[in-house]
Amino acid sequence: MRYTIHPSPLGDLLIAGPRPGVLSSVTVPGQRRGATVQPDWVRADPEFRSATEEFDAYFAGELTEFTLTLEAAGTPFRQQVWAALDEIPLGTTTTYGALAASIGISPRAVRAVGGAVGANPLTVIRPCHRVLGADGSLTGYAGGLDRKRQLLVHEGVALG
Repeated sequence: MRYTIHPSPLGDLLIAGPRPGVLSSVTVPGQRRGATVQPDWVRADPEFRSATEEFDAYFAGELTEFTLTLEAAGTPFRQQVWAALDEIPLGTTTTYGALAASIGISPRAVRAVGGAVGANPLTVIRPCHRVLGADGSLTGYAGGLDRKRQLLVHEGVALG
């Protein structure tokens, strides 16, 4: 695995991927179940220039959609949920129930969908922060609810 560490308003991002130009993980400090640098990983800052430039542009308010090549490992169900996350536009939110319905499963399957959302290895890029509880509350963000709030405010979402 190749990686870089890049400063952001959320803390230093650990950005990793199996080969140049491909991302499989983005982690914030203290993220629940987040990736950590392993002894066999190779620091390769230049290989992540596109990613770090896109993160800088996103946090500067200049980028509304990431265009990076993603290759995250997950079960077919998780991949389906993650693909649905990719469809949530910047500045909008959805609920776990609505996300379930969008992939053709019962909105009552929120626990399964929540588990898949919580296992998202590409924080910020794959916008799991845009998923709220049924009552609009901030729930379940592996990077912490303060960061979830920070990302939503950055994207212009009005929070109650």
